[in-house]
Amino acid sequence: MFPKEGGISLRIILLCGGSGKRLWPLSNEIRSKVFLRLLKSEAGARESMIERICRQLDEVGLLQSTCIVTHHSQVEITRNYVGEQIPILTEPYKRGTFAAIAYAVSFLHEKLQADPNETICVLPADTYADTAFFRLLLQFPDVLLHSKADLALLGTKPTHPSNQFGYIVPVPPKGNDNFSFIRQFVEKPDEQTACHLIEHHAMWNCGVFAFPLKFMLTFMKDKGHPTQVENWMENYEHLANVSFDREVVEHTLSAVVMGFDGYWNDLGSWMALSDHFENQVIGSGRISDESSNSHLVNELPYPIEMIGVSDLIVAASSDGILIANTEKANQIKERLEHVPQIPMYEEKRWGSYRVLNYWKDETGNEVIFKQVKLIHGKYTSYHQHLKRQESVTIVTGSAEILMEGKKYKLQAGDVLQIPAGTKHGIKAVTNLELMEVLLGPDLAKEDVIRIAMEW
Repeated sequence: MFPKEGGISLRIILLCGGSGKRLWPLSNEIRSKVFLRLLKSEAGARESMIERICRQLDEVGLLQSTCIVTHHSQVEITRNYVGEQIPILTEPYKRGTFAAIAYAVSFLHEKLQADPNETICVLPADTYADTAFFRLLLQFPDVLLHSKADLALLGTKPTHPSNQFGYIVPVPPKGNDNFSFIRQFVEKPDEQTACHLIEHHAMWNCGVFAFPLKFMLTFMKDKGHPTQVENWMENYEHLANVSFDREVVEHTLSAVVMGFDGYWNDLGSWMALSDHFENQVIGSGRISDESSNSHLVNELPYPIEMIGVSDLIVAASSDGILIANTEKANQIKERLEHVPQIPMYEEKRWGSYRVLNYWKDETGNEVIFKQVKLIHGKYTSYHQHLKRQESVTIVTGSAEILMEGKKYKLQAGDVLQIPAGTKHGIKAVTNLELMEVLLGPDLAKEDVIRIAMEW
């Protein structure tokens, strides 16, 4: 079932998440950057980062041994993009890469009974590289076996000093080894320190970690962390938000690195991502000929005209509009850091919704007006909201409603009132569009109790 290299199996943990701020307004808390279909696929269509990485893992025979870790709010959209075959582990809270990896390790150990000698390879879902990069992962079991190291990383040659990457300073390899021991690891240094590290032949850390399962289990026990999934779930809310780099990599003395000299990039900014757009304009709008190095991505139905402006990125969606110098667009993450955001567009396993309006009245009650689309044959969970009421108007199509155990048929023009606390679910008998009005306090907070995912 699992790919073998040197007689030891290899499992992949794919970290999928993010706050949705770097590529705002197209990305948000739910639809983070890995779900944006902006990259050109080999077939000529546009694909997302997560679709691309799953395709590449499949090409090298690793997809069948992959599991994904993501926040519970992103499970449905993740399932939409990766299908039903890949296990998805759900985090109840966002607590950084160390917690996500430790949780996945506990799952592999306890639930899947993984052999302690198996090699675990962790990589982020937004990894953008040649397929040769993923083929190199197959060498991790042999590298760990022959080096007797606890941890193995992938590094690539820096193109410039940056404070956005970790730096790996290697010891020159011996003989024909395809790996080097690591002399020093520095996570996201300032640019002056980065320059100094590059002079000592430092590599950028590609964000990939590999280790024997038994190493991580021992590390967790030594630090007083549980190795049972239920114990992780009970304590998740109180865990520190720390990275695997700082918690583990910086303190692991027995570590090696493999170099990768092919194409790798971190598409964590508009400037980096725009280099991979098929066209300067995606969506409705135009850029004049004299506007050089400018890009437009427009999800709104209204055209945007850019005339005589260079080095700009303009991005528009239901969540807002960004107009920024391409080199300065990465500042949007800091600008949004303390601004509360209600996602205005979300993709679900049954379809999607778009927030058309949101306001708060003088009594403190809030109102959200949504356009909801369900795909023929799909349905929401059977659930209830304790503090909000809903009003649903069928615009087009036919619906089947399960409410408090009874089923009803609704057609275009029908209106349904759903009081707070009422158990309900909606199924699309045909392709279905409806308008939904939510009324209640703190609508940005999650208020859903799922009784059944299938009914």
